[in-house]
This record gives sequence, structure tokens and C-alpha cells, in this order.
Amino acid sequence: MSSSAHLSTTSTRWDARLWGVLLTVSTVIGLDALDVSMVGVALPSIRADLGLSTSALQWVVSGYVLGYGGLLLLGGRTADLLGRRQVFLVAVSVFALASLLGGLVDDGALLIASRFIKGLSAAFTAPAALSIITTTFQEGPARNRAISIFAVFGASGYSAGLVFSGLLTQVGWRWTFLLPVPIALVVLVFAYRLIPSNRPERTGAGYDFPGAITGAAGSLLLVFSVVEAPTVGWLAARTLISFAVAFALLATFIVIEKRSSHPLLRLGILRSGPLARANLGGALFFGAYIGFQFVVMLYLQSVLNWSALQTALGFLPAAAIVAFGSPRIEPLIDRFDTPRTILAGVIAHVIGYALFLNVDESSSYALAVLPSMVLLGLGFTLAFSSLNIQATAGIADDEQGLAGGLLNTSVQIGGAIGLAIVTAVLTANGGAEASRTALLAGLTPALSVVTGIAVLAVLVSLAGVIRPRRAEIKVDEAELALATK
Repeated sequence: MSSSAHLSTTSTRWDARLWGVLLTVSTVIGLDALDVSMVGVALPSIRADLGLSTSALQWVVSGYVLGYGGLLLLGGRTADLLGRRQVFLVAVSVFALASLLGGLVDDGALLIASRFIKGLSAAFTAPAALSIITTTFQEGPARNRAISIFAVFGASGYSAGLVFSGLLTQVGWRWTFLLPVPIALVVLVFAYRLIPSNRPERTGAGYDFPGAITGAAGSLLLVFSVVEAPTVGWLAARTLISFAVAFALLATFIVIEKRSSHPLLRLGILRSGPLARANLGGALFFGAYIGFQFVVMLYLQSVLNWSALQTALGFLPAAAIVAFGSPRIEPLIDRFDTPRTILAGVIAHVIGYALFLNVDESSSYALAVLPSMVLLGLGFTLAFSSLNIQATAGIADDEQGLAGGLLNTSVQIGGAIGLAIVTAVLTANGGAEASRTALLAGLTPALSVVTGIAVLAVLVSLAGVIRPRRAEIKVDEAELALATK
């Protein structure tokens, strides 16, 4: 996008078209989150209606994760090379068709296939949406404000999905698949009218087909291996071979990228310290949260005997805090900068996880669960927008899709690995059994792992605070030395 697009955002007031662009692309992120949360609550009804086994049922969720996490990097670079608007429109269209297919099928395999296609489409819409924002709004307060609003839609979509799924499942689980269809169609209309066309800024750039094939295949196989490992066994021959082939493909991808004149992933972008810390910190941050959410869902429904709707409402305080706080986080980020707000957010999560270690079958929601939910909401408010801002700050316009794809890939793979580890720990300590006593026995070890992952995120975030401070000290020392000469 040309620099004129940035100049239009320097004013403190945005015109109707800028608001329209922001709300259109943000709605898609909310739609992705809505879809994920609705399907999770509808799983028992899907299993009963289609007669799916537990392993097949897992793939209703994992199929989406496989398509999304495996192809995000390709999706982000495609938006840069072929045009953000074009990729966005096509991907949203595919998402709508896959949603319609999922709501109409009567076969488990077709349902899983529709979920994979939806994940694939989201792998293109998410980085395209983020790069549309970062190339439309100038870096600084305007972009920080826009990304904060972008984050609100994600949190609101997820919380709305929890509530809608509880209500719609009472009517029929198919409605949880069909609800996104009209929303996606409305987004398409507004996107076609409001989002300006852009031509790839690197004229003459070629397409790195060998890199695209090896990178996508390696990423897909890595996510597949992580998802399957808890069921098959981490040390099973099938798992070890899958990981070996995945890493071989990714190693080949890196070799190709080093030699390619037009690489899918310019490896030099990884030398950016803020970007690298945002990706690693985001992977750990979401890995801990997804594991925590899984354990708490089991606790509320299997130990406290809550219904699906009660469980969804139990998570609402966290989402409500994010929805209320994210639009107001911009002044805080401008004042303290992203490394400090990210650090504050992950510390809030560590405390929230640690508080939950003491729950048992007699714990009350107000005293044992609500404090953690409040801290989770505060943590997301502080960290989520900041991670997106830090991952894209200082990146050229023609690589914004790549930067967004990298961050989303890290988040998805981090979430998959975190969930796999926590599930393995829970299972090893008896938590996979249906009894309340068995689940409680596995609860504390699993939550301890969640807390440990979050502590690692704190260490990564702390490095982002310490290093700039050291740089400031060196500059001050250099200036003092010059002054005394």
C-alpha cells in the first residue's frame, strides 16, 4: 500500500472508510474465534449424532488446527506477493463455503475435511487481515489503537461463541457451523467495497515454489505429529518418524530459502530481536493458556458438574475484561512500550495459574475460579495487542503479511504443543479417567506444567525489558565520555 494510506491515519480522527476497513478485517478474526469456541462446546452432540469415536472426534478440532497452523506462513507470504485484498476475499469465500458444508454433511470424514478447509482458509485470512491493518495505519499510536480494536474482536468472538454454542446446541449442533455463513457473506460485501486494491510492492518478484512446498509440508507434518503424539505415544516409532520427516522437510526449506533469489521466508527477518521475542513469547503465552483452558473445562464439567452453558459463562469474565480493556490499552502501550506491557501480562497469567493450583471438588467459583479468570483477562489485555504490535513494528510493508504469518504460526504451534504436553501429563497422572477423584489427581501436575510454561514466557519477556535498558545505559555512557573529552 502506498505511503498515502499511512498519511491518512496521522489524524486523531479516522474517517468512515478507515473505520470500515478496520471493522471489516477485525470481524473476520472475531469470526475465526467464534467458530473455534462454538465447535468445542458442540462436540458431545456431534459424537452422538454422527457416531464418531473419541479419536475421530478429536480431529473435528485438530483438523482445523492442522490447516491453520500448518499453512499460516504460506498464507502470510501469499498476501504479500499476490495482494492482501485479493487473498482476503478468496479466503473468506472459502471459509463461508466450508462452514456451509460442515453444517450439511452427515459423514464424519466430510465434517473433518470441512474443518481442515476452514483452518486452511483462516491461515490466509488472519495474516492478510493483520497486514491490511499494519499497512493502512501508520506505525505508532494509530496502529496501536487499530490493533487493540482488532484484539477486541478476537476476544469478543471467542466469548460470544461460547454462549452461542451453548444455546444453539440445544436446537442442533449444525447451527454452530451454519451461523458463521451469513456473517462471512456480509464481510465479503464490505471487504469488496472498502478494502483498496494493492499491487505487490516487490515488482518482478518470483514465486518460491520449492520453498512453498517444503515449508507447507514440513509445517503440516509438524502440527500433525504434535496433535497425534498424545494418542499414539511420544516415543512410538510412528511419532518419532513423523517428527524426523517434519524436521528434515523444514531443514530443506531453510536451505532452499538461503539460496532462493525470491524466498518465501526471508531469513534475515528473524534477526529482529523484538520479532523473535514476540514469536517465542507468544508461543509460550498461548501454549500455557490453551493447556489451562483444557484442564479447567474438564474441572468445571467433570468435577463441579457444570453444564456446557455454565462452563462457557464461567470464562466470560476474562473475555469481558479483554473486550473492555483492549480498546483502552493504547495509551499504556505508548507510555511503557510493548516489552513492559507484555511482561506485565504474562506475570498476571502466572499468578492466575498458580492461584488455581489449590482448587478441589468443594471450591466455589467466586473464591477459587473467578480470581484466576480476572487475572487471565488482565493478562490478555496487556499482552495480546502488545505481541501483535511488537511482531510487526519496524517491518517493511511488503513483509507485513510474513510477520503476521510468523506470529500466528508461533501461536498456533505453541498452543498445539502446550495442549499436547498438558494432556500427556494429565493422562499420566490418571486425569484421563472419568471419575472425579482421578481427574483431581491429575489436575495439580497438569496445572504445574501450565504454570511452568508461563514462567518461561516471563523470562522471554524479561529479556525484552532488560536489553533495551542495557542499550540505553551504553548510549548514556558514550554521550558522557564524549562530553568529558
